Amino acid sequence: MSLTITPLSPALGARIDGVDLSRDLTADQRDGIERALLDHQVLFFRDQPLQPDQHARFAALFGELHVHPIYPSVPDTPQIMVLDTDLTDVRDNAIWHTDVTFLPTPALGAVLSAKHLPPWGGDTLWASGIAAFETLSAPLQRMLDGLTATHDFTRSFPLERFGTTPEALERWEQTRRTYPPLSHPVVRVHPVSGRKALFVNEGFTARINELNASESAALLAFLFAHATRPEHTIRWRWRQHDVAFWDNRVTQHYAVDDYRPQRRVMQRATILGDVPFGG
Repeated sequence: MSLTITPLSPALGARIDGVDLSRDLTADQRDGIERALLDHQVLFFRDQPLQPDQHARFAALFGELHVHPIYPSVPDTPQIMVLDTDLTDVRDNAIWHTDVTFLPTPALGAVLSAKHLPPWGGDTLWASGIAAFETLSAPLQRMLDGLTATHDFTRSFPLERFGTTPEALERWEQTRRTYPPLSHPVVRVHPVSGRKALFVNEGFTARINELNASESAALLAFLFAHATRPEHTIRWRWRQHDVAFWDNRVTQHYAVDDYRPQRRVMQRATILGDVPFGG
């Protein structure tokens, strides 16, 4: 079957029909999904009841998979991370963030599968870093080009919430040693499309290195707010077995935490990327 691509908003987002992600994809299907991802930044697929091995196989078509240092995973498929509100504190996802920008090579993208949903609530929003950059004034674009920012794992994984048991504390400390704070460009160039995108996020970006502390705080506050303006975003209301695939290089996202005490279970494969570079 040929892919049907339905754009969902001007800034980002498209629904893809005409493919079964549980099966082996043809080269044309795989390449068509990749082109749609470059064009629309986040893709949505309905009615895709994936098993963990099928989920990992699909995600691995686009790159090597990452094993998250903190969150639990499917026992026989460690590349599939489990976000289960009955098991894990996932409040850190209720903030605008780009996944694992505390890595030297942050994720290329991620594939998220909805397994158990609350009766209402639990939507996820995505924001386009490309739209955010392109709607800045030319003088501000020029100023941001060439700046770098520090990204810190502990901003979204604070010790007081993720070091509460001896085992968790050991895992947190090992992750802190393995991934100390590092720098990425404030404006990232997409390695395939060549388009520029804002690459700072509230979840992990601590400061802009070339500015003093007060200047950095003021500019980051503006950029965080600007990047997530409604016209730069899309909101997805999940159904069971929905799958979302997003380009983590040029987007950020926010998992709305409005459904407690109901349970929400999602499974995610994260695709490793490359070293971000500026223009």
